[in-house]
Amino acid sequence: MYFAIIGLDKPNMMETRLRVRPIHREYLHGDHQGVTLKLAGPLLASDGATMIGSMIIVEAPDLASAEAFSTGDPFRKEDLFSSVEIRPWDWTTGNPDR
Repeated sequence: MYFAIIGLDKPNMMETRLRVRPIHREYLHGDHQGVTLKLAGPLLASDGATMIGSMIIVEAPDLASAEAFSTGDPFRKEDLFSSVEIRPWDWTTGNPDR
């Protein structure tokens, strides 16, 4: 099953985001026992350039596994996000597996 993980940054956290980003990216591409990264990238402000959050799509056996993956993310450990939502997601259009 696919899960969308959406985190919105707290205000004034760009310095933290930029500092932690290399570790975050390394984490995303690591081995996560049954959780596979499918897509990821920053959410942007209306200027199309300023990073204001993250969207990550993972394939996981269940919600608990997706939540554990998200909890281990260095962005979350650094308390970057004001909110995080994890939702089951039906990847229909553009899914290379279909």
